[in-house]
Amino acid sequence: MDSLVRGRREYTENHIFYEGDIADKALLREIFKEQGDISSVIHLAAFISVPESVSYPHMYYKNNVSKGIQFFANLEEIGCKNIIFSSSASVYGNSKDIRVTENHPIAPESPYAKTKAMTERILRDYSIAYGMNVISLRYFNPIGADPEFRTGAFLENPSHILGILLNTLKSENKQMTITGVDWPTRDGSGIRDYIHIWDLAAAHVNAVLKIAGTQKEEGSFEVVNIGRGDGVTVRELVAAFEKAVGEKLDVKEGPPRDGDVAGAFAVCDKANEFLGWRAEFTIEQAIRDALIWEDKKKEILIG
Repeated sequence: MDSLVRGRREYTENHIFYEGDIADKALLREIFKEQGDISSVIHLAAFISVPESVSYPHMYYKNNVSKGIQFFANLEEIGCKNIIFSSSASVYGNSKDIRVTENHPIAPESPYAKTKAMTERILRDYSIAYGMNVISLRYFNPIGADPEFRTGAFLENPSHILGILLNTLKSENKQMTITGVDWPTRDGSGIRDYIHIWDLAAAHVNAVLKIAGTQKEEGSFEVVNIGRGDGVTVRELVAAFEKAVGEKLDVKEGPPRDGDVAGAFAVCDKANEFLGWRAEFTIEQAIRDALIWEDKKKEILIG
């Protein structure tokens, strides 16, 4: 189910697909009626750009929070009580400790991050009041593409670093700007935990299997960090990208964007133990797959 406000219709081909908004109660009932016994729902519907959320907070609170509330209420009424929620490591905010566990203080900086923290709070309350079982996956920074190259990133003006690097490579002057170079990291650039998108997808499979096997009458709520468990700075990622493509980029330095933070990387012990999951792909593999997809997507995406 996707409104296709930001998604691609090409990615729905050869799949069971309903076009519509998650707050549409009638459509949700239709899906459950036609598809039979749906035991769990993975909720990924959200706007995700930090700078955009700073400029248009109302749009983010409406789409990410208000519609989510309606969606969860409709699920509860239908009787589906298992939810995997797409959360974000941005809920940790500008952490003093760049290694974060699930018990780290919640201090979201941007409206986007606040929508994720708010929704987690709502789902925690729903688990207590309505007996819902929720696993909230706090993604770190997904990069790469489907290793079989059926899907991948598609925005023309991405805000994430690997998309920016790919666009820089195609540009005439090959110039990019590292936004923020005075952070308290080993080289001054922001630090992130980059995870291959296929590892992230596998985490969702494990989460669905886990929630199906651990239902409780009184409901349950768990948060789980999903990352590689190691930190890579922006400068280090740029260097790895240059090595992969065999070219040097014209790298400039600039101030941080609105809502940016120094960054953090995950302690993934809970993902390993609770979900039986760990990341398997390397940063180099993620860059390689993103580069291949950049050429391959021309055959798949229309317009």
